[in-house]
Amino acid sequence: MIAIIITAVQLLGLVMAVYALLATRTSQGTVAWVVTLIAFPWLGIPAYLIFGRTRYKGYVSSRAEGEQGARKKLDSVKYKISGYFAPRPQQNESLRAFEVLAKLPFTEANHIKLLINGQVTFDDIFTGIQQAKDYILIQFYIIKDDSLGELLSQHLQDALARGVRVFLLYDEIGSYQLDENYLDKLTDKGAQVHSFHSHRSFQNRFQLNFRNHRKVIVIDGKHSWIGGHNVGDEYIQKDPKSPYWRDTHIKLSGPVVMGAQHSFIEDWLWVTEQLPDLNWTPCVPDTKNYQRAVILPSGPSDPFETASLMMQHSIHIAKQRIWIASPYFVPDEGVQQALRLAALRGVDVRILIPEKPDNLLIYLSAFAFLPGILKAGVKIMRYKKGFLHQKVFLIDSYLSAVGTANMDNRSFRLNFEITALIDDVYFASQVEAMLLEDFNNAGAITIEEIKAKPLWFTILCRAAYLSAPVQ
Repeated sequence: MIAIIITAVQLLGLVMAVYALLATRTSQGTVAWVVTLIAFPWLGIPAYLIFGRTRYKGYVSSRAEGEQGARKKLDSVKYKISGYFAPRPQQNESLRAFEVLAKLPFTEANHIKLLINGQVTFDDIFTGIQQAKDYILIQFYIIKDDSLGELLSQHLQDALARGVRVFLLYDEIGSYQLDENYLDKLTDKGAQVHSFHSHRSFQNRFQLNFRNHRKVIVIDGKHSWIGGHNVGDEYIQKDPKSPYWRDTHIKLSGPVVMGAQHSFIEDWLWVTEQLPDLNWTPCVPDTKNYQRAVILPSGPSDPFETASLMMQHSIHIAKQRIWIASPYFVPDEGVQQALRLAALRGVDVRILIPEKPDNLLIYLSAFAFLPGILKAGVKIMRYKKGFLHQKVFLIDSYLSAVGTANMDNRSFRLNFEITALIDDVYFASQVEAMLLEDFNNAGAITIEEIKAKPLWFTILCRAAYLSAPVQ
């Protein structure tokens, strides 16, 4: 009997290795899974069921389920904002690829406000919640029941008391510590609250490695907030156990908000199979300065590796500079090669990462490939003032991006992410000033520094890099 079980497990490991060979997207991940499934099937089979999946099953098909009018309403967004489609100047024709990935075009008549660090960000968000008249869509990867979390809850309860509808989504893994009492306070007042659970049906039961990493707030279809902040005291410098927290958010007003609302509603449909009655008519902000922008969601249900392609294309179109700030920097081979090529053709390529990251594996993995990109002329800088958590990049003097996607395999292939791309010279100048201040609080990594590391450290880094596909 034991011999039969052992043989069955070995055969199952072999079958799953073939499946991994056909399904895994990267060569590094393919080799790792095939070897593990064949050599150590008892360990490899459960690990692959949880960590090895590369596509999020059911999410796309779920949007065709439920009421017949749901998909038509979502598809009508493009028609509703068609009057605000922004013409593409000849020099910006390369932005077309972003529109294809986003499935929506750049729109004009928008206003984008840069929000630097947590206190400024949440003050602005809470002001928006206080002004809400119809509904609030709110989505975070992490919500903590601390002083900031309680303040958010109280603002939402006050909105509910005014008759404002509240729709709250949180990631079940990112917010695993969130107490039911916190949620009950909102649901008792009438809020609709759901977790983005990765195992809604049996076929999704083992999809535990996927995360909904998006942070999106939409109010009345008029304003939206997107960026790196979650809900926790560390984001507003009030957690004594956490270092100074450096992060970036933006407030969007105008037709571009429809893209953020569209992203939220697709997630809501997946979870609830229901479509709330929302405002889908774009609202133009009262301002003299309008900006072109588009919302680009990405995730493991996409037909393409959207986040990775977005990053690669951004690097390829850069002519003078590409500055990138990311707390987690373990890019795939395609992005690494694009960075090398950009530096070799004379582009000012700067990568800003934390000096002290909160993920040891990612920290070690970076040292496995840093020498190669440093030799090409890429500048790697470590932020020393505290923990850098912003996800921002700047191309030349016109294109900026603020969102939730990191420069690692998890954001490229496993997480649901969202990025706002802003094609505007004035906003780019604001991002430039912000990043220059960050560079002033950073120090450069040199090849000599890496070469001076002991052999055991180099071996450890190489070993850590092997786990990059599931980090």
